[in-house]
Amino acid sequence: MNVLSIGGSDPSSGAGIQGDIRVASALGVNCFSVITAITSQNSTKFSGVEPISPRMIERQIDSIFSDFKVDVIIIGMVYDSDTIQIIHSKLRGKEIPIILDPVIESTTGGMLLKKSALESFRRFLIPLCFVITPNVLEAGILSGVKITKKSDLTKAARKLSSLGAKKIIITGHKFVKNKISDFVYENEIVHTVSGDKINYETRGSGCTFAFALGYAIASKNTLSDAVKFAKNFTYQSIENSLVLGHGIKMTNPRDKIRRDLSSAIIEFENLKNSYRFIPECQTNFVYSKQNPKSVSDVLGVSGRIVKAGRRLVIAGNLEYGGSRHVATAVLTMQKKFPKIRSAINIRYDQKIIEKFQKAKNRILSYDRAGEPASTKNKENSSISWGIENAIKDSKSVPDMIYHRGDVGKEPMIIIFGENPKQVVTKISKIL
Repeated sequence: MNVLSIGGSDPSSGAGIQGDIRVASALGVNCFSVITAITSQNSTKFSGVEPISPRMIERQIDSIFSDFKVDVIIIGMVYDSDTIQIIHSKLRGKEIPIILDPVIESTTGGMLLKKSALESFRRFLIPLCFVITPNVLEAGILSGVKITKKSDLTKAARKLSSLGAKKIIITGHKFVKNKISDFVYENEIVHTVSGDKINYETRGSGCTFAFALGYAIASKNTLSDAVKFAKNFTYQSIENSLVLGHGIKMTNPRDKIRRDLSSAIIEFENLKNSYRFIPECQTNFVYSKQNPKSVSDVLGVSGRIVKAGRRLVIAGNLEYGGSRHVATAVLTMQKKFPKIRSAINIRYDQKIIEKFQKAKNRILSYDRAGEPASTKNKENSSISWGIENAIKDSKSVPDMIYHRGDVGKEPMIIIFGENPKQVVTKISKIL
């Protein structure tokens, strides 16, 4: 996925273009950038800003679109009217979802959008966007609605909608007790996505949310699912925030589990004839945290890896709890072999099993015909029963466990490894 981030440079990397690149790295996607302004700031103070000339902004945008495919655009700091108008002229008419993250004031107190540019912002950028993600303060400034209670959120959203915004998310409101919530407005329908309140301030959470939202939207999620994904990702980034200087903590969007699984999925996609490994029920690929307690600690594709002709399509996001079947297989395996943290399910084929045997992999199996009715009728119990039966007498870790199916149950192979890279390597060796 290619994401274009348009915004200001933050030398501390807490937010802005540098912050977006950090989020892109955690999500395993590519981030192009167009810099609109240079700022001087750190974790304690904001000390200056210089805008980039409209001509140079235009050249940056042209350099991207003349060479690359862009899947989603994130717009952050735009600073002045000249910047806003050149961005509008270059992006209008493009059929690419645009996430507009209004950046009016930095956490450390710097003004990132001139008051004289507010009208241009309303007139030229808001109508361009697929979704706008102001916080409560920004929503109030842009809409002209004083937001002091929950019902004011709807008034502000309606005003922003009248300016041309198709969808509105007002982030970080605290009108639900002990919660920090995001207000979602879409076609006059409103709902709230809430999470536990975090009692400290961080830099970069708004940028992280907007980028993660853009990633989820470009992955073809509904707005509701995209907001949930972005909120969860941002919450984790805030929980992992770091004290790097003498001031405010910085969000830390690094997720090695996500990055490693994402890279392995791409590698699996690129294997020769990988589409032939996809079963009728489609494929999932998972990677767990260390010492997982439930499927919520296992990262997987929220939909599936599906076959579309001779190519693979990732139908969904990488989410913790995104898989139940393959995740349960890993959880069950870990009870006996704690080092096993990753797995993928592939199509049953006797030739695949024979190739694995020739490569001197350890192979186990179980017979679903022997499964008791008590587990057959309980969701996700079948996979636990099967893996437990396959490994109960094994003293060494299996590379593969398979079954030949049962009435109404497709036969299946699961490949296990200590990490996703190891899983893909095992598959690649039999090609």
